[in-house]
Amino acid sequence: MIKARVTVTLKNGVLDPQGKAIEGALGSLGFEGVGQVRQGKVFDLEIDSTDGAKAEADIKAMCEKLLANTVIENYSIAIL
Repeated sequence: MIKARVTVTLKNGVLDPQGKAIEGALGSLGFEGVGQVRQGKVFDLEIDSTDGAKAEADIKAMCEKLLANTVIENYSIAIL
């Protein structure tokens, strides 16, 4: 069993309205000095395989086809 974590974030320059809303809400709650909040996604996966290279290639394909919109998002894969 191979465990992996995929982190998906918006590319630099892409407008992040959720991040801006969170930034504003944090300020309203009294948290000062918080800026440049960016929102993202995290996926924890378990792959039924013992071949790490194949599992990583499969996860990359999952990211390219479904987990990330590669036009506006970056992703990183960490094998845990």
